Amino acid sequence: MTSITRLAPAKINLALHVTGKRSDGYHLLDSLVVFADRGDVLTFEDAEDLSLSVDGPFCEGVPTDERNLVLKVAKMLRPEGKGARIHLTKMLPHGGGIGGGSSDAAATARGLADLWGIEPPTSETLLRIGADVPVCAHAPQSMFMRGIGEVLEPAPELPRLWCLLVNPMAHVPTRDVFKHLSDHHSTDNAPLAPMRSDFIAWLKEQRNDLRPSTCALVPAVGALLDALRATKALHSDMSGSGSTCWALFETQKAAEETAALFHGTFWTLVTPIGG
Repeated sequence: MTSITRLAPAKINLALHVTGKRSDGYHLLDSLVVFADRGDVLTFEDAEDLSLSVDGPFCEGVPTDERNLVLKVAKMLRPEGKGARIHLTKMLPHGGGIGGGSSDAAATARGLADLWGIEPPTSETLLRIGADVPVCAHAPQSMFMRGIGEVLEPAPELPRLWCLLVNPMAHVPTRDVFKHLSDHHSTDNAPLAPMRSDFIAWLKEQRNDLRPSTCALVPAVGALLDALRATKALHSDMSGSGSTCWALFETQKAAEETAALFHGTFWTLVTPIGG
C-alpha cells in the first residue's frame, strides 16, 4: 500500500502590515513569512473513499468532516475513482496565528498530488481555500506575501537565527481581530539586510498591525509579549493574528533557555530560521 508523509510546518509572520481593504471586505497585507522546522504531520494512504482521522496533543475539537480544510482540499482535488485514508497528527495549537489549518491544507495538496499522480493545484486554486494556503505551499522557502495572499515572492536568504515560539494557550478568533482593526497603514520597506545585526534593525522598523486589536481582545497576548521583551531576545512580536508570539536569538542555547521560562502552562517551540 502506498503511503506518503508530509510535514505541515508552523508559519511565522515576522512582519505583517495591513495596507488597505478591498470593496469586498478582504484586507490587503504585506508580510514576511518564514517557516519552522516542525509542525503538524499528515500521512496519506491509498483507499477507495476519503477519510480523515486525527490524533496528537491538539487533536481535541478538530473536525474530521468537511469543516476541516484537509478534507475540503482532498474533495476539491480528488480524481474520479481515487480515494485516500488521511491521518493528521495535530502538534500545533488552534487559533495560534501560525497557520495550522492552512499549512495542513497546503501539505494535503502536495501529498495527494503525489499519491494520486496529478498536478499540484495552482496558487489561485489554493487561495479559494484560505488566504494563507498559497504561501504555506511554498514552505520551507521564506516568502513575501502581499495582496490578499495571492502575490507571492521568495525572500532573499535570511541570516541564521533561532526563533522561539510561545503560545499562552489562548484561542484568538481571527475574524474578530480584523473586525476590530481600525487603521490601515501604507508600507515602504527598505530591502532586507543579509547581515544579522542589519536584519534585526530592519525587523524593528516593521510591525504587526493586528497586534493592538489582538491584545485588546486577548490581554494574555500583551502580557506574553511584555515577558518576551524582558528577556535577552534580539527582537520579538506576534505572529499572524495571535496568540502565538515569537522571539529571535543568536543561538539555540539562548532560545532554549528562554523557552524553559515558559514551560508549564505555555506551548513552546524552538526552531532555526534562515541561514
